[in-house]
Amino acid sequence: MFRSALIVEDHPLFGEALGLTLRSFIGIERIQVAGTLALALEGLRPPPDVILLDLHLPDVTGMEGLMRLAQEGVPVLVVSSLAEPRVIAAALAAGAAGFVPKHAGRETFRAAFDALREGRVFTPEGYEPGLGGEGPGESETVARLRTLTRQQALILQLICAGKPNKVIAWELSVAETTVKAHVTAIMRKLGVTSRTQAVLMAGGVNFAQLLEG
Repeated sequence: MFRSALIVEDHPLFGEALGLTLRSFIGIERIQVAGTLALALEGLRPPPDVILLDLHLPDVTGMEGLMRLAQEGVPVLVVSSLAEPRVIAAALAAGAAGFVPKHAGRETFRAAFDALREGRVFTPEGYEPGLGGEGPGESETVARLRTLTRQQALILQLICAGKPNKVIAWELSVAETTVKAHVTAIMRKLGVTSRTQAVLMAGGVNFAQLLEG
């Protein structure tokens, strides 16, 4: 199923090592390596079978690269040194098909690809999703999310899925200006200044539960 892969990683040595792992341990034959999101987008024609993405790239901020690549219809496996529960949750909310810590061994990569083949989302051992992640800021985060109206929560869910305002407006049958006004209100209520920060804050949110509230 996976014969080609695009590795998006700005550290050449790690990108090369990851490529060797994919060839020798996973059996992937064709591998491209891109050090920026711009180069990665160029490498999508023809599209690879899978993308392995480092979240830290020189030409993106936060989850922007992931959200952009997730729109291409190719499974994106995040490979990052940032393996905190909130980061993992935010990556999954932004469209990742799985998350593997950079320090993981080869068996973890094998398990991740087994999961992708079966259509399952892969998360590292010990990760447990929750409403708002874990940590000292959890109650404040949940409290802020609870202030959203149902429509705002729905729009936030679509933002986390990587959809732009125009698509959100079409799906909800509202004007794009209405969506923009809601996005502004969402960011004000969450105390953030960008869509990426909103996605990070919403990482791990159970939107079904939030929309019922």
